[in-house]
Amino acid sequence: MNESQAFPRVAVVGAGAVGGYFGGVMARAGASVVMIGRQAFADAVTAKGLFLDTVQFQETVRVEASTELSAVRGAEIVLFCVKTTDTTDTARELVRFLAPNAAVVSLQNGVDNAERIREASGLDAVRAVVYVAAAVKAPGHIQHFGRGDLVIGPETEPTKLLAAQFVRGGVPCRVSSNIEGELWVKFIANCALNPVSAIGQAQYGRIADSPNAVKLLEMVGDEVLAVARAAGIALPGVEDRAAALDVSMKIATQMREQLSSTGQDLNRGKRTEIESLNGHIVRRGAELGVPTPANHALYTLVELLEGRK
Repeated sequence: MNESQAFPRVAVVGAGAVGGYFGGVMARAGASVVMIGRQAFADAVTAKGLFLDTVQFQETVRVEASTELSAVRGAEIVLFCVKTTDTTDTARELVRFLAPNAAVVSLQNGVDNAERIREASGLDAVRAVVYVAAAVKAPGHIQHFGRGDLVIGPETEPTKLLAAQFVRGGVPCRVSSNIEGELWVKFIANCALNPVSAIGQAQYGRIADSPNAVKLLEMVGDEVLAVARAAGIALPGVEDRAAALDVSMKIATQMREQLSSTGQDLNRGKRTEIESLNGHIVRRGAELGVPTPANHALYTLVELLEGRK
């Protein structure tokens, strides 16, 4: 990549913790970035810039901010970071404003977002596995606890070029020829850690230190792996119970201070993404004849907590 070549313009749709972190890092590296989020976010960023409070540095970066989806016009890379509950409606509206050459990258939890984006809009979104622990500490203030890398796919010339742009922008990124399997590897940890952290109001480190909680992570991982196998999905490096548990434990120990996004949503009285996590496993398990009692229990309990709010 010629370093004198200008960065492609980047738009972040749904500028929360994930979009704020990755978009902010790319802006710090010199990319022109516009972030689309809520009014409080847009006002704070317009007035004072975006503050990145990371484990490596603390710095304010300048980005454009808007509440209007039309601000994506002219962007060549669009980081699609909305909650899975908003995927369909946002994709349907987004397509009206996109440049013809824009690459839409789904940086979302779950395993079926690209399909849902395509069904709603006809867009072929690039699938991405996101590994980052971050939170919105205050409007315009992103707190980063650990990691910050991506896996994208499938392996094509466009995805190789896209990965190079991420790396150039300060975001470690690799391309996988088995992106579906990579998504399901991360999905094990999502289904295990998200609801357990939310229901138990526990940071990941407390979960990792609790033998009973670890046993629950193991049960959830067993079921996710069984559903994946029944669906014919090969998870790279995850072939048995021990490997499935290791996926969750690695993330829990690397991101010990993190409260799951599901927990953060419950605490704010917001709708969670549980339908796209354990709910997805329950439905797929029923379709494939695979029992999923642990996932069903966690899914039900989070739903009940949502109803209480």
